[in-house]
Formats: sequence, C-alpha cells, structure tokens
Amino acid sequence: MKKFFLSALAFCCLGTTSWAQTPSLFKPYQSTNLRLPSVPLVVSDPYFSIWSPYDRLTDGTTRHWTNDEKPLEGLIRVDGTTYRWMGAPRNVLESIVPMADEQAWEGEYTNKPQTGSNWTNPSFDAQGWQHGKAAWGSKDLSFVRTSWSQENSDLYVRRSFKLSANDLKEDLFLVYSHDDVFEIYINETKVAETGETWVDGVQLKLDSSLKALLHEGENVIAAHCHNTTGGAYTDFGLFKNISKDKKSIHTAQQLSVDVLATNTYYTFACGPVELDVVFTAPMLIDDYDLLSSPINYISYQVRSTDGLEHDIQIMINTTPEMAVNKASQPTRTEIIENNGTTYARTGTIDQPILAHKGDGICIDWGYCYLPAINGEVSIGDANELRETFMETGRAKSLQTTIDCNKPSRLPLLCYVHSFGRTRQASSFMMIGYDELQDIEYMYKRYQAYWAHGGKVSIFQMFNQLEEQYSSIMQRCRDFDQRIYDDGLQAGNAHYAEMLSATYRHVIAAHKLFQDDQGNLLFFSKENNSNGCVNTVDLTYPEAPLFLIYNPELQKAMMTSIFDYSASGRWTKPFAAHDLGTYPIANGQVYGGDMPLEEAGNMLILAAQLCRTDGNTLYVDKYWDIITTWADYLVENGQDPENQLCTDDFAGHWAHNANLSVKAIMGVTAYAEMARLKGLNEIAGKYLERARTMAQQWEKDAREDDHFRLAFDRKDTWSQKYNMVWDKLWQTKIFSEDVMQREMKYYLKKQNRYGLPLDIRKDYSKNDWILWTAAMSKDKKTFLQFMEPVYNYMNETESRVPTSDWYDTKTGKMIGFKARSVIGGFWMKVLMDKSNASRH
Repeated sequence: MKKFFLSALAFCCLGTTSWAQTPSLFKPYQSTNLRLPSVPLVVSDPYFSIWSPYDRLTDGTTRHWTNDEKPLEGLIRVDGTTYRWMGAPRNVLESIVPMADEQAWEGEYTNKPQTGSNWTNPSFDAQGWQHGKAAWGSKDLSFVRTSWSQENSDLYVRRSFKLSANDLKEDLFLVYSHDDVFEIYINETKVAETGETWVDGVQLKLDSSLKALLHEGENVIAAHCHNTTGGAYTDFGLFKNISKDKKSIHTAQQLSVDVLATNTYYTFACGPVELDVVFTAPMLIDDYDLLSSPINYISYQVRSTDGLEHDIQIMINTTPEMAVNKASQPTRTEIIENNGTTYARTGTIDQPILAHKGDGICIDWGYCYLPAINGEVSIGDANELRETFMETGRAKSLQTTIDCNKPSRLPLLCYVHSFGRTRQASSFMMIGYDELQDIEYMYKRYQAYWAHGGKVSIFQMFNQLEEQYSSIMQRCRDFDQRIYDDGLQAGNAHYAEMLSATYRHVIAAHKLFQDDQGNLLFFSKENNSNGCVNTVDLTYPEAPLFLIYNPELQKAMMTSIFDYSASGRWTKPFAAHDLGTYPIANGQVYGGDMPLEEAGNMLILAAQLCRTDGNTLYVDKYWDIITTWADYLVENGQDPENQLCTDDFAGHWAHNANLSVKAIMGVTAYAEMARLKGLNEIAGKYLERARTMAQQWEKDAREDDHFRLAFDRKDTWSQKYNMVWDKLWQTKIFSEDVMQREMKYYLKKQNRYGLPLDIRKDYSKNDWILWTAAMSKDKKTFLQFMEPVYNYMNETESRVPTSDWYDTKTGKMIGFKARSVIGGFWMKVLMDKSNASRH
C-alpha cells in the first residue's frame, strides 16, 4: 500500500491556538498492510462506536457495529474546489408512497402461509385477508399500529398505490424496514430478499430495470416477513431523491490507511494538497478517565505538494442519526454554550434513559456533541450548509434549534476549520457522546467512570482533553508502539498488525464504571450474540489482553460475579453466566446455565490473577464460594453430562473432552490458589485430584494420533484450547505427549482461513485458534496457526468489525461481530511474558 513522507518542518503554528504540534503525530509508528474488514474510527463503548466497513473511507457511509448508519462526512475545500475524503453522497428522500412515520397507510395482510408467488400479483384476489394500518410489528416499536409479534410466524402484506407519469421520471428508491427475514416484490417481481437481519430504512435504488417494473396508474408492492424470535417489524414505501449540489464534489484519492492500537491514520490526495487524518480513541489501559472517555480526537494536517500556498478549509459533519435507535425518532439539534465554548449537539426529544436493552440496538438517550474548539460549529439544512461550504469555505447558519421528526429532513451538525492560505498546517477537533446515565447495576444507575459520579461534566471533559491534547497523543503513540512491538516479538509483523488492529475493538465492547461500594467494574456487552452484560464466557476468552496490561481490569470483570454469589441472589454451586441484558445488569437472564464452563472460567482466571499478585488477597473474601465451585468441578468434571458450554454451536454433546479439560484445569487453579494462601495440605489434595482426573482423561479421550471431541465418539476431534493453562503455569497436569500430539494433528486439519473448532463443521472461533496456537512448541509452529487467521481478516467478504465466528473455507462470517473475545488474540504474548518472568 502506498505510504507518504512528511517534510522536515519541525513545528506548525496554528492560528489562534496556543500550542504546537509535531508532524510526526500524523505518521504511524509502523505502517500496516492488514485490510481490516471494518476500520475503527470513533469508538468509546458499545453504543458510541463508528466504523468504516470499506477499503476506502469514501466508499460508503460510516456505520455502527450493528450496521446502522452513523454518518460522519469529511470535506476539504482547496482553492475553491471541494473534495470528499470521508463518507459517501447520501440521498435526501421525499415520499411518494409514504411509510408509517408519515402516514398510517393501509394494506391487506394475512398471517397464513402463502404458497407460490400468486399473492404478489396485482390482480390477486385477497379474499379472506385482513386490512390493517402500518406499521406491523411488536407493540413497543415506533409507529406500530397493527400488532404482530408471535415468534416463528409469518406476515404477508400487499399495498396498492397510483403513480403519475411525472412520478416515474424521478430518481426512485424503494425503502423498507424489517425484522427478521424479509422479501419484497414490485408488481409480482422480487426485488430484494434478506437473511435473518433486522434493519431500519434500507434504501434500494430503482435502476432502469427495476423502475421498468412500475407503470402509470395502479401498482402493487407486496412483502413477506418471517419473525424468528424477539421483536418483529414490517414497513415499506416509495421515495424520490431530491438531493442536489449546486457544485460538484470530487472524491479525494485515498493514498494509505494504517490501523494501530489507539490511532487510525489516513492520507488523501486532494488536488495540489495532501490531507492526513488521524482518528484517536485515547484508550490508555492504565488511565481509567481516558479509557472510559466518551470523547475521541480527529486530527488533520494539510500539506502542499507543489510548494505553493493554497486556500484550505476543512469540514466534518454528522446528523441526529448519531443519537437515535430508529431513524423515525423525533430529535432536537441545537447550538448551546458552556463556559465560553460553543457546541453543536443533538439527541432524541423523548430521552428514554436506560429504557431499552437488547442486542442489535443503538442508543437513543443522551447527546452527541461537536465543540467549536479550533473551528466553528453550526447546524442547519444539509444541502444549504454543504453548498455554503463549497461556495465560501464556511457553513454559518442563523438557526440555533431544529426539531425534526422526518428522516428525510435531518439537519447537519457541522464543524469547519479554515487554514486560510498555507503550505502546511494542522489542527484537531473532537466529537463526544454523553450518555447521561450509562448502566444500571443491581437496581442502581451509574455514570461511566470518567464522570466520577456526576462531579465531572461532559464540558469539563472536553476542556481537559483539549488542554492535554499533545501529551495524550504522545502517550497514545507510545502505547501503539508497545502493542505493536509485543506482537512483533511474540510472532511477526502480521501478528503485530492483528493485535494493533483489534485493541480498540476489544475495549469498545465494554463499559467502565465504579459502584457505590467503590468497586471498579468493567462490563462487556455480548454484541451480536444475545446482548448479555458481563457474560463470563466472554470474560474468559478475552482475558489475555487484560492479564498482560492491566489485571485490575480483569478483576473488574469478575468482582460482580463473585459478589452476585456472595449476595445470596445466586445460590447455585457454580458461577452465573451473566448479569442481565446490556445496559441493565440486575441478575442473570440467560435461559440455560453453563455449570462446568463458568465455574472453570472463574477459577482459572482467579488463579492467574493470584499468581500475578503473588497472593490471594483478591479472592480471600470469596474463598467459600470458590471452594464450592472447585468441589463442583471435582464431582462433575471428569465426564461431563449433557450440559451447555460456550462452543455448542453445532449442538451440545455429553462427555465433552475439552470441557473436561477446563474442569481439570479449574481444579488445578484451586490448588494453585490454596498453595499461595499457605493451605499446603488442601493444595496437595486438589492437585493430586487434578492429576488423577487428567490421567483418566488421557485414557478416555485417546484415539490413535489425537484425542476425541467426546469420550464416547469415535473418529472425532476438537480443539483443546483449555489445556493452554497447563503450559502457561508449567503445572504438568497432563503428560508432555498430550499437547504436542494434539498440535501435530491440528496442523493436518487446517483450512485456508484457519483450524475448525471441531470435526462437525468447517467454522471456527478465531479467539480459540489463537489460544490453541499459543500451545505450540515454537514460534514457527505458532505462525502456522496464526497466519490463516490473518488471511481471514485480510480477505473476508464479511465487512463488519471482525467476526470471531466464521467459515474457515469461505472466510465468511457465521455470526458474532464486534465482540470482546478478540482479546484472546494476545494469548501468545501472555505466554511469552509469563515464560520471561520465570527466567
């Protein structure tokens, strides 16, 4: 990938600002070649999370990990010519056949299964069908007027409407919203179908062939939606695109993109000027204020390539979509002032604070902010502000408050910086999101850590980050170097790039806060799997990252699980699976327990923390609880019954060999903690029990040159990644032959994109592959397992924040995205650092 070189200019004085900035801040510590499936831009937590799922930043609209559009647009004006360097042209749609947010339109519908496609024909006799008003769906969803929410049920809707000859001359779009599986027809011809997704406001441009399906006079659009589970929704309409630019906007040429731990670097050619842009999430792992900060930097630098001065202005804008869950929600966008600084901010009018919980949802409370720090901010009509910028280099508007309830009329929030005439100059802007209240834990509501219980406002946080910009940027750069160098030393440049590219991915799947007892709590959201909060079988695979760089954050994921048992609310003899559905953490909601899984996870991680601390102070007050869990593993872990575990995608089998390994290592973990506590007799007893269990395991699981997936299933195999702790701790619970016998066998089973999870399917989990890889006898073998995962990330067609569950032959995502389990990529670094500490 083409890279850029900076001039030798040491400092740039930046107009009215009181600080100077070195050009090196715009050059990454190391250039990277990994083509991420989705590039992190502005990320903070599971809600404030904006990505670019494209090769070029101008290939499409920036998105939340759910795939909802969260548009950031970047423009640069050079000597009167405007270039777009971020985002893509967006349509301004006006209804011809309105959707439910504008009109309670009526259609014919039925829930009776329809065979064939006759029901889509304009002349179909819909006798027996009912009449209902849009939208159809779950009663709690916006604009639902006809209830339909039964799980595993179908909805068929027909809508008749008339078009004029003038309508047919327009730039037409079919717009539809659905939850879940959906197909839609125009006059009997299918024009779109989806898998099991739930998306609001999909825009399908009607090209000449699709537009030809329509005609003057009466037309029919028919849709079928199947609700698998949970919420249901169906709505659709026909729109015309009324967007237009008085002057054309050119597309900047992207020259490079590099992704490091806290920074994403882009360079663009914009006529006679090159533009460098750095997106920074200051997620320094040892600074809790910054780690939890709801504010990101966007730094920008312009450089003349012809040696001449040029008149240059920068615009960065967004819309109220940043602050809604559904595009139809009414919003208020306004200009406010605080302590002499002007802000453009936007949020929903209703402000349903912590009122929604679930998986694939976006936040619809709190406010998104653009401060006028180093530039001007304004709000107004999208076309007018954009055209004013193209003509004058400014985007001033007299409007101070805009209420909006039409997605087609959303205003812009604009930030504009004018460099005037210059050869080279740089500056930065900030974007932030104040959630007001971030999480509910055991029926009490809390703000994120940075707010210190309301003592620090979002405005004070903006001021702090402005004042500390230079030092924070340098600290971020130093941390980028640390992550990259650790990966390089443990593996190679590809491994370093993988770790660098996924650090923000992991951190942004969490919320950091402090409860009223002073406990530091760090809760994950189980993104794109079920939305659970602080799931233990996410805490386990992601652990290596935090065990290396800040074990206190690992404790912050576990303390609440211990306390849940200590409180008496969780009374089972094993650990809970979760604490609720994000952002409500009032107790387990998952329908099935994972007894061996979660007890083993908690004991193993607790032992690793105690080994790091050199004592058992962290677990001492929970000793009775962990003893109960350890005894459960002793009694039930040798030959597991038919119970859930974290890898039951292909169905759960009894006698699971890898689950038994986890139980054995959990018993070993308890012995390790007893040893550190000075309970030598107890330690010896449980260690001997673990060895006996391992010996029996080897007899029961052995099959020729490998070990089985399940003790009673011949000709099977699976990854035994839980055995990695035996190597990490050097406890030698299993004989030396077991691990390397497995590793040799795995090398025979690899596909283009990695090692399958087990014999049943071609799919795998890349976090577990990297755990398994860390059991390799040497770096060369480790790289044989790691490189296919790099290839997957580099080549997958699934353009989402890296999916951890994918097909190892096709490289396509099976499920899951933006999940914290990617922290498991650091297992080899943890292994190496543990080995180094022993020597």
